[in-house]
Amino acid sequence: MVLTDKVALITGTKRIGASVAEGLARRGADVSLCYQQSIADAERAAATIRAMGRSATVTQANVACASDCQRLVDETVSELGRLDILINMASTYVRIPFDDLTETDWDRALAVDLKGAYLCSRAAVPYLRAVGGGRIVNFSDWVARSGRPRYRGYLPYYVAKVALVGLTEALALELAGDSILVNAIAPGPIVPPDDLDAHEVEQVKQATPLGRWGGVDEIVKAVVALVESDFITGETIRPDGGRHLQ
Repeated sequence: MVLTDKVALITGTKRIGASVAEGLARRGADVSLCYQQSIADAERAAATIRAMGRSATVTQANVACASDCQRLVDETVSELGRLDILINMASTYVRIPFDDLTETDWDRALAVDLKGAYLCSRAAVPYLRAVGGGRIVNFSDWVARSGRPRYRGYLPYYVAKVALVGLTEALALELAGDSILVNAIAPGPIVPPDDLDAHEVEQVKQATPLGRWGGVDEIVKAVVALVESDFITGETIRPDGGRHLQ
């Protein structure tokens, strides 16, 4: 797929999502940005995209709600004229010890990380078919893709991200006949979380075979590679500096 004049919808535009949006715009795409709470991040990304000469829209939506997902997709097409690419990045990442987990915690994680990706994909597919095919990129996690949990306190998050790989593979099979390619990205150490101290940041470096954090550009490169490919589908790639090998 050549990105010039294509339209991409990205859910979850805080931090890395904004960089992905800007990376696609640099390659000629118009971008629809979805946020739930971080409007300032979405508006900043939209302003940067418009400064590049591309179009951008900003929409508030709860991806755990089917009607919100449908409205988000419909408004994207209404504002930007078409839809070619859906990137499901919206996620929750909260550490909760097992004994403190509630049904609400479980439901929230699976609703956003798993159900949200399905609902947005379901809403997007008719529009992708209408333009002769498209791309869906889901975001999992290197830990989930490694096949075993490594950190306590993230039970529903881990389960949701493992299931997201399964969703990716199943959608890829279901939609191949429509020329809709579906893949996933399972990032490793990309950007240190704000709550990590210097010692913890260094520990992650030492545990990563390449010896460093990747930086957001590595995610942008991975997204672009999957979107531009015309023959990769049902795959999950791990930009993680070899972290899964340890």
